[in-house]
Amino acid sequence: MGMTMTQKILAHHAGLESVRAGQLIQARLDLVLGNDITTPVAINEFEAAGFDKVFDKSKIALVMDHFAPNKDIKAATQCKQCRTFARRFDIDNYFDVGAMGIEHALLPEKGLVAPGEAVIGADSHTCTYGALGAFSTGVGSTDMGAAMAAGYTWFKVPSAIRVWLTGKKGPYVSGKDVILTLIGMIGVDGAQYQSLEFAGPGVAELTIYDRLTIANMAIEAGAKNGIFPVDDVTCAYVAGRVDRPWTAYEADADAEYERTIEIDLSQIDCTVAYPHLPENAHPARDGRDIAIDQIVIGSCTNGQIDDMAAAAAILKGKHLAPGVRGIIIPATQSVYRECMHRGYTDIFLDAGCIVSTPTCGPCLGGYMGILAEGERCVSTTNRNFVGRMGHVKSEVYLASPAVAAASGIAGHICHPKEVM
Repeated sequence: MGMTMTQKILAHHAGLESVRAGQLIQARLDLVLGNDITTPVAINEFEAAGFDKVFDKSKIALVMDHFAPNKDIKAATQCKQCRTFARRFDIDNYFDVGAMGIEHALLPEKGLVAPGEAVIGADSHTCTYGALGAFSTGVGSTDMGAAMAAGYTWFKVPSAIRVWLTGKKGPYVSGKDVILTLIGMIGVDGAQYQSLEFAGPGVAELTIYDRLTIANMAIEAGAKNGIFPVDDVTCAYVAGRVDRPWTAYEADADAEYERTIEIDLSQIDCTVAYPHLPENAHPARDGRDIAIDQIVIGSCTNGQIDDMAAAAAILKGKHLAPGVRGIIIPATQSVYRECMHRGYTDIFLDAGCIVSTPTCGPCLGGYMGILAEGERCVSTTNRNFVGRMGHVKSEVYLASPAVAAASGIAGHICHPKEVM
């Protein structure tokens, strides 16, 4: 029996000719990632175990993004611990204020992930890098601490679901609508500890940013990882970013899948996930009776330059509805700068929004946009659990940048066509 893309990557990194679903393996790692919340715990475990060196200072990335710039004394203490560790071991890829970005947008941008590589991160949305044809998944801080010393970790090889894409996206439809539709179909546990492997002619219709968004939210269906084939779109993105050899893996023709899900992109419309689960998907045009208090456009899911462009196209020459707060968060310093060069920053400010330095802030209810009791937010983030963005009686509606921007103008959830 043949292997899936994920299984081939894991077999290679385990030094095996083949692997099968359910098999336990040890695999070497190309990159170990941590942020300002998860890395301090990993450092504590690293030191408690008596480790006194890292396996490769060029293959560890520490990104201060959740509470940086620091929101309080505890956040400052956490970042200081990460900073001290990075200096102690001369970590090459340490990103702090002035050079930081939201981790899952920053690492691909910096060329730190390439096709065919194996990456773990002490953050559940590490699965983002499957957009580049890499195997990437989230782990706990203890596993991160051990991996920083050893350079390898263990996996149970996942089985796979094939998502066969056909057709072309319609106006205003993006990768966010695709993944919300998929999660709405299979549920938040529909791919539990499985690999979501995207294939079919419709893949070519997705931009690299669509793919990054889709892979980012694979975990919201319970998946171990999400992964896309390496094609011309992938190669164009990594060209000039990745300066080392890499290998593209393809699934075997006789690879075994638990099931195949077929999605015609032309049948997808702008979609919103209502509280309190990403599976609670509804058409954006059905939200006219849902008044909102805030929009957030950014995060590791939708803070790329294409996301900023989509929001700017809707907001240009318009203003947020009275009583609606708008928070725009470019995902990296590079995206922030490009927004200024393209005039997006002026568009956002003229529309009544604020533009923040890159941060995860409001996504996890950290800062820069906390909700009070009874408030509603349309957000381009990835989770809308109870209390995710603030008060347990607040509500988060997940949507694309276009839908979030349009909803901010209308004062209620709406389809972008309604304000254009």
